[in-house]
Amino acid sequence: MKTTVIFTTYNQPDWLEKTLWGFKYQDTHEFDVIVADDGSNEVTQARLKSLQETLPFKLDYVWQPDEGFRKCRILNAAIAKAQGDYLIFTDGDCIARADFVRRHLELSEPGHFLSGGYYKLPLNLSQRISEDDVASQRVFSSQWLSEQGHAPGWHSLKWRLPAAVGSLFNQWLPTKKSFNGHNSSCFRSDAIKVNGFNEEMQYGGPDLEFGLRLEHAGILSKQIRYSTITLHLEHDRGYATTEMRTASAAVKARTRAERLAWCENGLQQHLST
Repeated sequence: MKTTVIFTTYNQPDWLEKTLWGFKYQDTHEFDVIVADDGSNEVTQARLKSLQETLPFKLDYVWQPDEGFRKCRILNAAIAKAQGDYLIFTDGDCIARADFVRRHLELSEPGHFLSGGYYKLPLNLSQRISEDDVASQRVFSSQWLSEQGHAPGWHSLKWRLPAAVGSLFNQWLPTKKSFNGHNSSCFRSDAIKVNGFNEEMQYGGPDLEFGLRLEHAGILSKQIRYSTITLHLEHDRGYATTEMRTASAAVKARTRAERLAWCENGLQQHLST
């Protein structure tokens, strides 16, 4: 199944590079990647150009001018450009474990989207991670994290459990099976069915609102939190405001209350251009 990985970035070239390392060292490279850039300056573009020849997969790039937080708009532009029948989403501040793409594809199921998880790292450790740490996968080792002065808690079970036990945890634990921008996937046809991401959404759960509409359209959520994992790199969020969160919460509330499966301001306008 032809697969496209999509993630966004905004003026974080170091984190972007670490995210790309995660895909460079996947145990399969039967996928392409689209970096969806919400207005980064030329530093990010130069970094991507320097990395492109080192990557074992096709890398595409979509960019829009910096006119505020418009993540949903650039995500829709990426979906419109995507050649994959299956879309895997993460963020440009997350490092995917080596089996990330393979496990998403193994667990994919028509009529479903997949809901994965992440593990948050503190800023100092996020900054210290090297390419060799990712290539060797020791960055996903509880022992290595402890050696770096970070004692992993019970959340590290997300990568420590054997596959069979992880599958049981996915079924048993009452974690909400929402669409998570850092680790989720769906069929491209399903994204088109609900008109992609709602461009009325600002900071504050645009991925969750997308997942609600998928569910309202009859696309069921499937938990894979204990089957695949990304490490989230800490960073400043100076672009997020209370006003953004309030506006986004109102859109989500309406989507939930009216059981909307379609948004008016979404993907369709990008497919027609």
